[in-house]
Amino acid sequence: MDDEIAYDERGLVPCVVQDASTGEVLTLAYMNAEALEQTRATGEMHFYSRSRGELWHKGETSGNVQRVRGMRLDCDGDAIVALVDPAGPACHTGERTCFFRGDTEPAPGEALAALERTIRERRGSTDGSSYTRELLEDPPLIGAKVREEAEEVARAASEESDERVGAEAADVLYHLTVLLASRELSLPDAFAELNARRS
Repeated sequence: MDDEIAYDERGLVPCVVQDASTGEVLTLAYMNAEALEQTRATGEMHFYSRSRGELWHKGETSGNVQRVRGMRLDCDGDAIVALVDPAGPACHTGERTCFFRGDTEPAPGEALAALERTIRERRGSTDGSSYTRELLEDPPLIGAKVREEAEEVARAASEESDERVGAEAADVLYHLTVLLASRELSLPDAFAELNARRS
């Protein structure tokens, strides 16, 4: 891949950093050849700071490193996508992603990742009124709810509107995500299995 990278006149290439598990875009930064070399050598993202004119290791001071799972080059060779496992927020402001301003209406593809984060938060909550926490503390109930919701979406598919099918499917996804969390699993575990079946 290195020979195919088309660095600009400053010797830089933009790098879009994406959460490997969720697909969420975390940041846009720049790399030079040395940053790419250090990234490969350490397995953690390194960039070139255009404002400071120096190499920097993401998370070196904050601890919010980004471990590399893969890198992709676009068709023209003038942009990189880095797939990472983030150890914390990507943004210096403490936000999960640097793209938190402007039109922040959640995209459909962000729903499952946000749901998993909410379930993790509820697991550690002391709020006795949390339905999610109630489910997590009663594994047989989670299994029963997944069966119940699966039956409801199947029934909706044969008898009800598309809107009802969508709503019932959302219920299945929620309860299935809670079930996975109760077993210390996540949706990316299921996604990995789906990807393995493609080959």
